[in-house]
Amino acid sequence: MTPRITAAMLVVRVRSLYREPSALFFTFAFPIILVLVFGTIFTRPEHLNFELPVQDNSGSEASAMLLKALTTDNAFTIIPIPPDADPRLYARENKRNLLLVIPKDFQVLHNERALKLDGTASVPVTYVFDPSSTSLGTKLQLLNTIVAAANQRYSGTAAFITLKPVSILASTYRFIEFFVPGIIAMAIMTSSLSSALNMNAELKQKGILRKLAATPITRTDWLVSSILYQLILSVISTVAILLVSYFVFNVRLNIGTWLPLIVVVEVIAFVGIGMTLTPLAREAESASAVSNAVLFPMMFLSGTFFPVEMMPGFLQTFARFLPLYYVNEALRASMIFADCAGTLWSVAILAAFAAVAFVAGTVLTRWGE
Repeated sequence: MTPRITAAMLVVRVRSLYREPSALFFTFAFPIILVLVFGTIFTRPEHLNFELPVQDNSGSEASAMLLKALTTDNAFTIIPIPPDADPRLYARENKRNLLLVIPKDFQVLHNERALKLDGTASVPVTYVFDPSSTSLGTKLQLLNTIVAAANQRYSGTAAFITLKPVSILASTYRFIEFFVPGIIAMAIMTSSLSSALNMNAELKQKGILRKLAATPITRTDWLVSSILYQLILSVISTVAILLVSYFVFNVRLNIGTWLPLIVVVEVIAFVGIGMTLTPLAREAESASAVSNAVLFPMMFLSGTFFPVEMMPGFLQTFARFLPLYYVNEALRASMIFADCAGTLWSVAILAAFAAVAFVAGTVLTRWGE
């Protein structure tokens, strides 16, 4: 090893980094931004949403006492829901992972217990829950603690209030069933965006894109061919994920006509985004930094690994501007909930993202650069 040559090469690399502002930003500033964002999420437990929708079918003094116990020390913030609402449907449509239903006879059984006419009288209070939510355990633990304290105020050996769980889903699902659609969405996004951006940046640096100006190839042809290539890879990746999930974890999901449509729209959206970001990557070395700057926020802020409700309100709003959020919503609505209306809504929004990304990618792809 020659120290002089090594030092000269080091100087060249440092100067190359200094001359590339995007590489400087994504190498040094972006990781700091990630620390600040995710530190805000994970070090502030009060950001966990402790709102508790309650359907009080009793409307009695006894139910009011229970609601007061639930709000003691700001444990829960009660959100009343109409008595005629379907609790499971309400929880699904309003993205609530826990909902409490107080029955009509709550006051009657309370009086019987108070008068000791029946020391074993009890009443089931139903809670509707979303098994896909990883924050559900914390809220259930708090709910059980409050109910146990309420039961201690009543005499007798049997508990007056018993909690009866009801899932928002018709079938029983494990967390892995909710995790697999998110992995499919993330894999397609990563492959489509990174490949399009890295390939364009490398070809631009080598001067190949400039030479394409002398060929009959149009920018639309270039973008469509990239989409078709990524579509083939995405299909293979999706099938592989589903097969492994099926044979290793015995995952059971609804595989219908929605899945291929969602895959196609997602590929178009993220290949277009990759083409749009190409002008930011002047060299192949900075392409990875630029792609990571887009991939990581979407990966962690779109509900792929943990529920969006764990985040602060402003980040929840920000998540709804990310295309991956709607991919996750569409895949889970179709593969788990079998909710055609919810799937169609998410796919429609994702298709709008894809159309804008396709047009922007076509316009911003310049052969002459």
